[in-house]
Amino acid sequence: MIAATALTFAGSLALMLFYPDAILRIVAGGSALSFQIDGFRALYGCVTGFLWTVTALFSPEYFADSSGFNRYWLFNMLTLGATMGIFYSADLLTTFLFFEIMSLTSYAMVTHDESPAALRAGETYLAIAVMGGLAILMGMMQLWQLTGTLTFTELYRTCSAMSDRSVLYLPGALMLAGFGAKAGMFPLHIWLPEAHPVAPAPASALLSGILTKTGVFGVIVVSRNLFPDDYAWGVGLLTLAGVTMVLGAILGLFSIDLKRTLACSSVSQIGFILMGAAISCLIGDYNGYVIGGTVLHMLNHSLIKLVLFVSAGIVYINLHELNLNKIRGFGRGKPLFMFSFVMGALSIGGIPLWSGYVSKTLLHKGILAGIDRYAGLPLEASLKMLDAAFILTGGLTVAYMTKLFVALFVEIGDGAKKTTKDSPYVSRHTAFALVGSAVLLPFLGSFTSRMDALAARGYGFINGNKPYSSVSYFAVGNIKDAVTCVIIGAAVYVVVVRGLLMQKDESGAKVYIDRWPKWLNLENHLYRPLLNTISWVALFLARAAASAPDALMRLTLRTLLRTNRRSYIPGKFLSGHYDLFHRWRQPVTEEPAVVGSFSNGLLLIGLGACIMLLCLFFNAL
Repeated sequence: MIAATALTFAGSLALMLFYPDAILRIVAGGSALSFQIDGFRALYGCVTGFLWTVTALFSPEYFADSSGFNRYWLFNMLTLGATMGIFYSADLLTTFLFFEIMSLTSYAMVTHDESPAALRAGETYLAIAVMGGLAILMGMMQLWQLTGTLTFTELYRTCSAMSDRSVLYLPGALMLAGFGAKAGMFPLHIWLPEAHPVAPAPASALLSGILTKTGVFGVIVVSRNLFPDDYAWGVGLLTLAGVTMVLGAILGLFSIDLKRTLACSSVSQIGFILMGAAISCLIGDYNGYVIGGTVLHMLNHSLIKLVLFVSAGIVYINLHELNLNKIRGFGRGKPLFMFSFVMGALSIGGIPLWSGYVSKTLLHKGILAGIDRYAGLPLEASLKMLDAAFILTGGLTVAYMTKLFVALFVEIGDGAKKTTKDSPYVSRHTAFALVGSAVLLPFLGSFTSRMDALAARGYGFINGNKPYSSVSYFAVGNIKDAVTCVIIGAAVYVVVVRGLLMQKDESGAKVYIDRWPKWLNLENHLYRPLLNTISWVALFLARAAASAPDALMRLTLRTLLRTNRRSYIPGKFLSGHYDLFHRWRQPVTEEPAVVGSFSNGLLLIGLGACIMLLCLFFNAL
């Protein structure tokens, strides 16, 4: 299996190197499935193969003491194939088919441990996936009816030529809900904080690093092909992205579980990426910077979460704990582990010379470009608020990553575990894969020209324009924004984390506490009660519909088709008509009343004919 993932990575790398700008079109099964390879698809196919290879190297060590390893490999490989099918798809039908396959196969990865928490998280994951898939399917059907095509390139030409694109809002919103749910967009982000803590660490790295990007892929396809320069769509998506960005960071700050914190961080970083897609719909020809930032932040987030979740997996296989109070001090005296974790933390925090800084700089320039374009208009104030939220979220990211770093490498607690040469905390091949992945982050952040070349691969696929000028990433203004985030992060850590989110226990030691209000759980207090209510109503209606023919037959058997019985009403007239209203005296049996009699059949045919005539009559009106 490791060889299979390595072969996938090698093939994708070859496509990226030898076909950087070429377009290869493959049609399978006539017109059923359609695939296309261009610069962006080749890039993300390469990223997918790389993440699968690294997690495959880590998986044997992680699953050494657990059962079901072969089952995990099976569904892991099926998910890999479906994911590659999504990224190489050329039309929405192909995307949808592989999207549904991926949702089903990845469910087995989420519920691998089969614990009550894992099964419950799997319920949430599958429910979101099924409802999201239905939303995408309904949107696709409407879009096909409106445009007559589902191919990306043809959709772009057709929708750009439409004079009134308001008819596209409903199918666009349905597909946004489906793809956004997989991406982790608010308010359908609930599966991410639930699935990551219970899923195996290799699966968490793939869920966060790659599978969420399939949702982002769909959102970008819908936004940039149906609404490339649509103001209303851009504002709506920007609102959802902004809430996702800030809310994820706040949830990460409150969390006291290592993998849950990283999962909430993924929600926040997905908000950054979706923000880039939204702004690209608002600033017209000046969208080069923000599209480059969107592509690069997708890439950076995949690599960063690979490093951080594999690091979390190393903690778990040694301690079998993820609570910050129980893993404190684990990283002390482990330089390779500390190096890898710090590389991921510095990159996601947007620190200069690390890759996250480059993509966040481009995204920030997109916000500033929007402020310049809408100067004096109502949207200017909203974009300025977004700019402040962008800086604040960067500071919150620094704060919760500092919280994790201090808990793992500075504080001394139960997690401090002495290792010897006879019992190392990580195997050599896992250490090699982890450190090799971590080294990529400062390498990419230092050679910004290579990052610009990678960003350029997305302009064709996302229908964007190249920047009019190059970016001076290490200019004073850009460095100042990064320093501002660090200052905000330090202040939040000292005041909020150390002051409000910690308290002394019975022994006098300070411990981390989760002060997030329990009633602010959307899943437990909104979605599950709502779904239970809908299920109860649907079940009631289904039972009523199933019982209706039986009830109708009982009524007819007791009235129109009943046998003659002696009347207890005096008088010939009343006794002659009493039979129409008289109830049978024998007890009603539980057997169905609908029987195969000729009279009942004729009655049903007559009722059906009457209903048909009524429908034809009202239709003619």
